[in-house]
Amino acid sequence: MVSPFPGMNPYLEHPAIWQEFHSRLIVAIADELGPRLRPKYRAAVEKRIYEDASNDLTFVGRPDAAVLQTNRDMERITASKSNLISAEPIRVEVPMPEEFRERYLEIRDVITGEVVTTLELISPSNKRSGRGRLQYEEKRLAILGSHTHLIEIDLIRAFNPLALRGNLPASLYRILISRSEQRPRADLYPFNLRDSIPSVPIPLKSDDPELLIDLQHLLHQVYDRAAYDLEIDYQQDPMPPLSDEDIQWVDGLLKQQGLRE
Repeated sequence: MVSPFPGMNPYLEHPAIWQEFHSRLIVAIADELGPRLRPKYRAAVEKRIYEDASNDLTFVGRPDAAVLQTNRDMERITASKSNLISAEPIRVEVPMPEEFRERYLEIRDVITGEVVTTLELISPSNKRSGRGRLQYEEKRLAILGSHTHLIEIDLIRAFNPLALRGNLPASLYRILISRSEQRPRADLYPFNLRDSIPSVPIPLKSDDPELLIDLQHLLHQVYDRAAYDLEIDYQQDPMPPLSDEDIQWVDGLLKQQGLRE
């Protein structure tokens, strides 16, 4: 069963689904490109791992606690002992480390091992403020300062988009193609919920023609193979929330296809 949406399925952005979908789509792109890249290049699926917490703190261990009190502290405690009142503690939560495993794609020259093109499928952790965004921005700048082409596919509505310069149209989703020989200029493909996902050009070395991947077709394949129609409850609204106008459009689309009462 294919996705009921003509473009990006906003239900795939749900935190409970996104990480699996992200991995499956990266692998699907690699499998699509692999035979077409031979024999000069190969598509390698790479992975980065880091820990982060919701308040931008990471707790990877806790040293033994030690309480250091000055003489003035002791005097204050002694003076107030008679005024101590027993009270119930307040229930709070401490930030916990969360491990992120993000896959991305590298197209490499088979003979030299050179990374010709890097393809990133942007995740919420790359866009929200915190360690994940900082780490990704550092990597992004390193690629933009190299001879490697960069492709960024942003299918996430949440958080602020990654930095670009120029007159940028407002859009829910976007794809960036940064060819090394054209920097700082790059091609941006903005699109919205009701649009089909644009096909993605894959730049290689200058003496080789670019490849084109039908990202919309791959999304439908992943949706079907992963049986997301059995996982998604289309009676509920997507997360993150949509605008009122898009909610009405989604409601009509799903009712038309018999997926919502």
